[in-house]
Amino acid sequence: QVQLVESGGGLVQAGGSLRLSCAASGRTFTTYNMVWFRQAPGKEREFVAATSWSGRITSYADSVKGRFTISRDNSKNSVYLQMNSLKPEDTAVYYCAAGNQGIGRQQYQYEYWGQGTQVTVSS
Repeated sequence: QVQLVESGGGLVQAGGSLRLSCAASGRTFTTYNMVWFRQAPGKEREFVAATSWSGRITSYADSVKGRFTISRDNSKNSVYLQMNSLKPEDTAVYYCAAGNQGIGRQQYQYEYWGQGTQVTVSS
């Protein structure tokens, strides 16, 4: 069992930066691939970025590639999402999730989910 708690969301102007954190409980955190999804109002939840259990493999949605960086610190049972050059279209609730069915882009591959943190980017 893994419990996930996101933090770090907030209101930022376009062009600004935020760093999201996801703290995990459970001794098996290091065996899980981790991912960030987001969901904007009226839209479906979409993949943002993923990292393998070791952190050596990462994957990004085209819309955030070059602006966002996913990382993890297994000693702290945490995964992070550094978001730079934010745009109004990045406004969404951001969710972290854990799974061990590969570092894919589908929600069903991730078994455990956090409650989400709101990111709002003003123009």
